[in-house]
Amino acid sequence: MPSVHSSPCYPMENPALASLLRHTTGESKRSSKFSSGGGLLKMFKLFPMLTSGCKMVALLGRPRKMLKDSATTGTIFGYRKGRVSLAIQEDTRQMPIFLIELPMLASALNKEMASDIMRIALESETKSSKKKLMEEFVWAVYCNGRKVGYSIRRKQMSDDELHVMQHLRGVSMGAGVLPTASDHKDSDGEMTYMRARFERVVGSKDSESLYMINPDGAQGPELSIFFVRPH
Repeated sequence: MPSVHSSPCYPMENPALASLLRHTTGESKRSSKFSSGGGLLKMFKLFPMLTSGCKMVALLGRPRKMLKDSATTGTIFGYRKGRVSLAIQEDTRQMPIFLIELPMLASALNKEMASDIMRIALESETKSSKKKLMEEFVWAVYCNGRKVGYSIRRKQMSDDELHVMQHLRGVSMGAGVLPTASDHKDSDGEMTYMRARFERVVGSKDSESLYMINPDGAQGPELSIFFVRPH
């Protein structure tokens, strides 16, 4: 089994996956009005801000009219000086259907997001015809076409992850800083998060894609997440 640690950037090895990332749906139809630089800060401008974990929960919990009830929720979160995690939920009041700590530091993710188009691809390293795609455990992680390491899907949430999910139960979209747990070490920095709604496209039992829905159709950074299980 591959080591679950960050690794140097490698070129994408799977030609089919590389082709999928080059031809993202709708990419040619949309252009960003933001200047380069700023990473997550540019993404934050699209969403309401939540700084206390409770001030705006009632407001943010009301879905926008343009959002489908069936839209999937994705949350990227982590300490400023630590790694980031990705949680996928069908209902924000329930536990994630997919949760993984990405082999990327928050600072590295910010740099990638500065390009306005960000694609995260997860390629299953384990293959089981009896499991649904998102039930696979070991994943190779690519960011904008470069391999950044391996991760294992979590069966159980850590205390920090549970802390985030509980604070964001009523939030459908938003970005900002959450209050840290009482036993948190200040050396890791603040807990930041970005939550958005995604259009979920199932290509087959071995491929799914999530495309971020910008609030009110606003122009902004494009974020796509791909799940692939090679044959």
